[in-house]
Amino acid sequence: MSETSTAVATIPAVLPKATTVEVRLPSRMGFEKVAMATAASVAKLMGFREDRIEDLKTAIAEACINAIEHGNRLNEKLSVGVVLSVNAESLEVKVMDDGTGMRKQPGKVATPDIDRKMHGEEAARGMGMFLIQALVDEAEWVAAIDGHGSYVRLVIRLDKEQ
Repeated sequence: MSETSTAVATIPAVLPKATTVEVRLPSRMGFEKVAMATAASVAKLMGFREDRIEDLKTAIAEACINAIEHGNRLNEKLSVGVVLSVNAESLEVKVMDDGTGMRKQPGKVATPDIDRKMHGEEAARGMGMFLIQALVDEAEWVAAIDGHGSYVRLVIRLDKEQ
């Protein structure tokens, strides 16, 4: 007599409902890949589709690079914190720098003019915040009140219609 069972992975079975994963990275280019891999692993455990995991990885890479380059100004004595908070409906990611923070909190991020960038009429760089906003369900940039450190909060929702 043989038994056949089918295991269906649900979020509570794989991860507790309120799980937090924290990573602290040096302010050195290349370490954003550690945050990308960590977020991808958590998202996979949660049951995210592969295309959404790729969106998440790109958004986190951009946020980490911004924190390293603009927040911490490539100062290797400072670090970047990444906190992944899991719940039944979504994954929230905070990427925090230890630098002097943003001068002001950005509002709606302007759509870059791709044609002008491609033709050299605008700097090729400067699309990170726009890209982040396009890839996740929520993006919020928060400037520190005391001028030290800032963070971006990203939310990507689990699509129940897979």
